[in-house]
Amino acid sequence: MGKLLEWARSASPWILHLNCGSCNGCDIETLDSLMPRYDLERFGVLKKDTPRHADVLVCTGPVTRQMEPRLERIYEQMPEPKLVVAAGSCAASGGVFQDCYSCHDGVDEVIPVDMYVPGCPISPEALIDGLVRLLEESGEGGKASRLRERSEGIFEDSDAPAGVIDDEHVADT
Repeated sequence: MGKLLEWARSASPWILHLNCGSCNGCDIETLDSLMPRYDLERFGVLKKDTPRHADVLVCTGPVTRQMEPRLERIYEQMPEPKLVVAAGSCAASGGVFQDCYSCHDGVDEVIPVDMYVPGCPISPEALIDGLVRLLEESGEGGKASRLRERSEGIFEDSDAPAGVIDDEHVADT
């Protein structure tokens, strides 16, 4: 059973989505990437509900002061290698909540961030592109190449930077 689990984890990135205190715009778009139009699950990306099984932590929204200890605890519970995506302007820099007394100016003030996906709100295409690039850069190339192979046809230009892909580059599914 252990070898089967190890093989499955090596073949598919598992993500944990965490709302750190946002307006829910980026949350809707993050969950949209799992819906039929984009359907990340068919590419092997699975959404997990526990940090103990997650490869990638996708944070949306600014980190509120009350959320800070929870975010640190969730990050500590993740197995190595710990990969973190700051999805959206609020997670990257505080967005409209920047310099607010009850929020941090970005997730990186609390935990290390490996990839920033710009936008307010982010687009599902940008999130998918950001996940692929993060896995490639982090040495998880096997997962990234399998994700890119499985998603062939979604992106015409796989070298386009995150956040630049528009609906013209999305295949009808």
